Amino acid sequence: QVQLVESGGGLVQAGDSLRLSCAPSGRSFSWLAMGWFRQAPGKEREFVAAISKIGGITKYADSVKGRFTISRDNAKVILQMNRLKPEDTAVYYCAAGVRLGESRSDYRNWGQGIQVTVSS
Repeated sequence: QVQLVESGGGLVQAGDSLRLSCAPSGRSFSWLAMGWFRQAPGKEREFVAAISKIGGITKYADSVKGRFTISRDNAKVILQMNRLKPEDTAVYYCAAGVRLGESRSDYRNWGQGIQVTVSS
């Protein structure tokens, strides 16, 4: 069982940057694809970004393409968020799965989530 712990959230202003980190523990995660999802109040949880187990393939939602970057090393997965907008406000979740995908069903392990708030 892989346990995922997110960190780095907070309150920022529009245009600012924020860096989210996800630290898997419990077992090796090098063989897993990793993803970030987010859920705004009253909305469904949506895909944000994902990275393959080797790190050579990345996927992004259209709404964050060009502003967000996902990366990974042996210890963590990073979501670098630049030029943040108020509509990026949500609880962000780290996820791990055996398949690189954009659907929630592609991921079996989830973190508790971390709040990101962007003020206008």
